Amino acid sequence: MKVLANGLQAGADYFYRFRVADAVSTTGRAKTLPKGDIDTLTLAVVSCSNYPFGHFNVYDAISLDDSVDWVLHLGDYIYEYGVDGYGGETGRTIARDHEPAHEITSLADYRQRHAQYKADPLSQRMHARHPLLAIWDDHEVTNNPWRGGAQNHQADKEGPWETRREAALRAWFEWMPVRDPSPGHAPSDYWRHWRFGNLASLISLETRHSARAQQIEYGEHIDESTSKDEAQAFLRDVVGAENRPMLSSAMSEFLDRSLEESAQAGRPWHVLANQIPMARTHYPRLGDEHIARLRAGTPPSSQDRLSYLKRMGDLDLPLYLDPWDGYPQSREALYRSSRSHGIEDLLVLTGDSHSFWSNSLFDDTGRPMGLELGTSGVSSPGDFVEFGTDGAMLLDQLLAEHNREVQWTDGLHNGYVRVSLGHDLGRADYLAVDTVLEPSYRLSTLRSLPLLRQNGALRYGKASR
Repeated sequence: MKVLANGLQAGADYFYRFRVADAVSTTGRAKTLPKGDIDTLTLAVVSCSNYPFGHFNVYDAISLDDSVDWVLHLGDYIYEYGVDGYGGETGRTIARDHEPAHEITSLADYRQRHAQYKADPLSQRMHARHPLLAIWDDHEVTNNPWRGGAQNHQADKEGPWETRREAALRAWFEWMPVRDPSPGHAPSDYWRHWRFGNLASLISLETRHSARAQQIEYGEHIDESTSKDEAQAFLRDVVGAENRPMLSSAMSEFLDRSLEESAQAGRPWHVLANQIPMARTHYPRLGDEHIARLRAGTPPSSQDRLSYLKRMGDLDLPLYLDPWDGYPQSREALYRSSRSHGIEDLLVLTGDSHSFWSNSLFDDTGRPMGLELGTSGVSSPGDFVEFGTDGAMLLDQLLAEHNREVQWTDGLHNGYVRVSLGHDLGRADYLAVDTVLEPSYRLSTLRSLPLLRQNGALRYGKASR
């Protein structure tokens, strides 16, 4: 059951609680969107909260951050796996097993999993302290979905894809602090334009269920005999095919109207709430000296992956084809829409990758389009942690050196990005907890970056730690 409170004042704090029979909830704090002149906006940007992988210490840190106005959750609020799946081994070690124990597929399953996450005391603490703006990514249903299925859905064992997706999205709307779909709108068509007075527009994208073409798998196109020329032709002709949408026509039209309204209103910040990395991010190039350093700290189980990284780096291929790198024509269409309204200073806030990012965005002609700030996982681990601390740091460094759009990245830490916006300046603080394996933690600032607006462009200032 949801309660929609009407008649509230704009830009005001409200406190609330629920009473059912003799049970009374703790008191929560909410805010309404501001109108008119406002000076500042501060968002805590989070993503990828996997219950068995660790304690939600990041949520606790956010609850204690008095500077935060809103929490922006960019998806993977829950994960669908059973206790024998992704994160299960860690969950058994720290006594945080998923409930139910099996991979969730039914409406009852998804409801129980949402209930487990909402029962976590640190999650409750964050929700009580700060209002949440939420979009989904993939694991609210299952890994890597597209409009006709998903990588982690086997119809012969788990039933029709449409039935599973409908159940998952229904449970999401039931359990998340969002409005239900309007009459006549499909649950998958979930996008929003939040207006923060005269300061910022925050526009959410739906990149999973309403239009996405099926992801391309490297294994079906790339093998040991593939040359670099053949790999680049594959990127151009197969990955770059024009018939591979990421956004639906309705989503694209909504985005275009929202950007137009934001530009006409004269708001200085045009912010996209984006599930998946947008910057061009190719595998790092690994020389013999890099391989030698990495092999020394890599367990036997990861040696084959190290060889794969070397091979893909030599072919200069994207890290993954599930993010925007797998849909370059759709990315370019988004940039064209933005440019058509005179907007070349997008601020893109991104989740999904379990890594922190400071990226600069460019269109196909090399024209700057803005900046991308990526947040790490609340508890999900980074992609290179299997190579040890030194190995992961080296790979992050090589990623930034090889990719023009990547200014800095860190996949070793769990945390959140605090984004503070004023009319002339902004700042991104990358905040990390030192552990999620136990409830006691320390919070530190990995990096602080000024966000500078100059002549219709957006760039980074000098970073500090």
